[in-house]
Amino acid sequence: MATKKGPAMRRTEASVAGFLAAVPDEQRRRDARRLCAMMREITGEPPAMWGTSIIGFGTYHYRYASGHEGDAPLAGFSPRRQHLAIYLVGGFGTRYQSVLARLGPHKTGKGCLYLTRLDDVDHDALRELIDRSARVHKGIDRGPA
Repeated sequence: MATKKGPAMRRTEASVAGFLAAVPDEQRRRDARRLCAMMREITGEPPAMWGTSIIGFGTYHYRYASGHEGDAPLAGFSPRRQHLAIYLVGGFGTRYQSVLARLGPHKTGKGCLYLTRLDDVDHDALRELIDRSARVHKGIDRGPA
């Protein structure tokens, strides 16, 4: 996950249901609940709050060459005002170009996939991206060369 992994990126005991209920936009709230169910099914892990605004599933340990290390969710997302930010393995945009081509309207960042509406994208492609990213974090899949 290519997110800031400092003190704000720690698993908390905050309520996922409470966080989702507080999402102000009704469509975003519905999409977030559907994405939460999808990620839970794909990862087999229950949702947990990470920091104040990220819902994560499972955990993996990372260690950089610099010696910095920590824990992060296998998969996660944040229902932001303008889009759903889905956190995937870094470099997914180059690893999974063929899957992204099937996805539909989206934007990408270093390790983030931004979707405006869940109904606008191919759910099979989205599920594949989430699953492959989680598998890379688990060390099961190295992804395409």
